[in-house]
Amino acid sequence: MPETVKKANDTMTLRHFITTQDYSRAEIDALLEQAVAFKRSPAGAQLAGKSVALLFFNPSMRTRTSFELGTFQLGGHAVVLSPGKDAWPIEFEVGTVMDGDTEEHVAEVARVLSRYVDLIAVRAFPKFQDWAVDRQDTVIKSFAKYATVPVINMETITHPCQELAHALAMKEHLGSLQNKKYVLTWTYHPKPLNTAVANSALLIATKMGMDVTLLCPTPDYVLDERYMAFGRLNAEQNGGSLKVSHDIEEAYSGAHVVYAKSWGALPYFGKWEQEKPIRDAHKHFIVDEAKMALTDHGLFSHCLPLRRNIKATDAVMDSPACIAIDEAENRLHVQKAVMALLAGQG
Repeated sequence: MPETVKKANDTMTLRHFITTQDYSRAEIDALLEQAVAFKRSPAGAQLAGKSVALLFFNPSMRTRTSFELGTFQLGGHAVVLSPGKDAWPIEFEVGTVMDGDTEEHVAEVARVLSRYVDLIAVRAFPKFQDWAVDRQDTVIKSFAKYATVPVINMETITHPCQELAHALAMKEHLGSLQNKKYVLTWTYHPKPLNTAVANSALLIATKMGMDVTLLCPTPDYVLDERYMAFGRLNAEQNGGSLKVSHDIEEAYSGAHVVYAKSWGALPYFGKWEQEKPIRDAHKHFIVDEAKMALTDHGLFSHCLPLRRNIKATDAVMDSPACIAIDEAENRLHVQKAVMALLAGQG
């Protein structure tokens, strides 16, 4: 079957779900409304007779479970692949001489999978060696370049599905999010982590018109300017605000939402021994009862997994203010909304 037949028509621009920045506020709201509908009535037929390839270059629990179940609940079939483990390792560089460990190029993989399935979803973390390279997001963008079916980001250097789940959980507990004070706080972790969830939290909170404070220990932990610029643009377009703070008490004061995440300092990307002393000096950024007491009856959340009593205390995690489990559940509902939207293109 010719590849163009997989699209609605030859002139159609195929839409992917790589970042929420490609979607308007109205489109995000519509996805959240559809997710609410799926939450009320889980079964559907939007993927009846359709299939989804789920490619995991990294481990997963919530993402794999929610995508597999979501596909099933909408009448479709999911095929799970782990390149380099139960599938051939894939090459992504253009023009490379493939005399190493990789067995096939993404140019073939994406096009062949497109002949088999109706959606392709990809999870691929950065390599943590060179941010100038990792920020190119080569893996997901390569699949989007060569695939002739829609591609979904299951987390790379952003995590747009987590964004939607987070926004839905906040709306369920707060109603309107307009100008609610939102604190995105860095927390200690014994190793450097991906900035994906932090990037995405900044994007969605500003997209929803919240007054966002990025709280981090030093200027080295401010996020990539690409996402800071998107955040400022979102805030301007949606009536919110964005600022950076290194003052814990000022940031937490009067907050309606505290969202915790650890991430690596970009100037030390790939230089762990240099970053470690800075990180170790800021273990007090843990989310605890004293900090939450400064908020305006604030909600607390985290994308999970979370190391208890490292990122947040037991008391915070077990409090009624913690909506992390609600957010995790919502991954199922929002991803069904995304798959239903994209599958409807054909």
